[in-house]
Amino acid sequence: MYDAILVPTDGSEHAEAAADHAVSIAARYGATVHAVNVVDLTAEAGLFDAGGLPKEFVERLDAEGEKATERIAEKADRADVRVATAVLRGTPHRAILDYASDNDVDLIVMGGRGLTGVHRVLLGSVTERIIQRADAPVLTVQRSSDGS
Repeated sequence: MYDAILVPTDGSEHAEAAADHAVSIAARYGATVHAVNVVDLTAEAGLFDAGGLPKEFVERLDAEGEKATERIAEKADRADVRVATAVLRGTPHRAILDYASDNDVDLIVMGGRGLTGVHRVLLGSVTERIIQRADAPVLTVQRSSDGS
């Protein structure tokens, strides 16, 4: 049923909870987990030109992305699940959708932050954009208020 399961991660607890589900599903179906982090240099630059960001700053963002994907890779390894990792650059929802298409992803498993009201309108939601535009099914995983 599933051969490739994509888990976008920003390193948050929400993404880690989604990774737990993705690894469990992958173990059941013999699928590969694809752990992906997206570095959005335009968002990081704010009002400034993204090309003018200090090299050290960009390298730190890449390193944080690597750490986030490696945590998922370790979960997959412990469960004897195949894993691929990638740190991408671009607008998060676009980069995730492009990766999913390029890698024939069968399922996208994402953490949801549960933003509501003004925060959701102002900040937008990568998860919501993925749900609206993905060709593959999207499973969203919410952390409960008690941290589980």
